[in-house]
Amino acid sequence: MASEEFRLVSPEINHQGRLPRKYTNEGQGAKKNISPRLEWYNVPEGTKSLALVVEDIDAPDPSGPIVPWTHWVVVNIPPTLKGLPEGFSGKEEEIGGDYAGIKEGNNDWKVPGWRGPKLPNHGHRFQFKLYALDDEMHLGNKVTKERLLEAIEGHVLGEAVLTAIF
Repeated sequence: MASEEFRLVSPEINHQGRLPRKYTNEGQGAKKNISPRLEWYNVPEGTKSLALVVEDIDAPDPSGPIVPWTHWVVVNIPPTLKGLPEGFSGKEEEIGGDYAGIKEGNNDWKVPGWRGPKLPNHGHRFQFKLYALDDEMHLGNKVTKERLLEAIEGHVLGEAVLTAIF
């Protein structure tokens, strides 16, 4: 019997869970901030929109403890979509159609869209977390992870998590 669990996957993140170099800002084969393809399954009933937060959950703060570093924030993804195509970041208006209403928020570099990692050391875990929400988010022009997490409180119908290593 197939699992009915709300799931998030990326066909390019292989079975060892590695984030391919082409989605980073590092070394030969790296391209410029290409967002990975994502697919999701079994969106909870009653979902009105989806939101995505991608963080390096092992990022060290130079002055202290490990503090997650936000690489991508995406809000108001229609629940009728089954995923985001590779290279989606920065192109939602070009792609148009059902993608046109999607909004990318600012990452921790203070710019909208996907920013691939370039790390001083490897082995960091990148957490892709997709939230199924019972409403659309109206966060104004400046969407951030903090504003999103505050706004979705009490509106989360389900979460799907994908972790990749870089």
